[in-house]
Amino acid sequence: MGIPPHREEHAAPQEASFGRTLYRFLFFDWLFRDVNAARDLYERHAVRQHNQRMSRYLPLYMRRWSVLAACDFTLGILFERVMQATVLSAWFFTWSCVTVTGIVIITVMWLFLASARMP
Repeated sequence: MGIPPHREEHAAPQEASFGRTLYRFLFFDWLFRDVNAARDLYERHAVRQHNQRMSRYLPLYMRRWSVLAACDFTLGILFERVMQATVLSAWFFTWSCVTVTGIVIITVMWLFLASARMP
């Protein structure tokens, strides 16, 4: 009889590395459970309720990604106007587009989970 997969991380505390902490700071997928992995209707309902409760943290991730987008855009302007480094400015402008896309995805997920009604 083994420990269920979603409870393994609670059984033995893991050492928090910088990479793991940075990942959890920027990405939110570790907060949510997979609804499709539920075995029956009751477990699916519990997972959906858990995901709806965890959706309250999504605005925090939107703010973090907004700061990243603003920093990338500012660095793009800085490298383009001040240092005349077009390749570096293109790099930062590209990442600002990626972060804005991430913000849109987070917003859609938050709106979907916050407004979803349980059947």
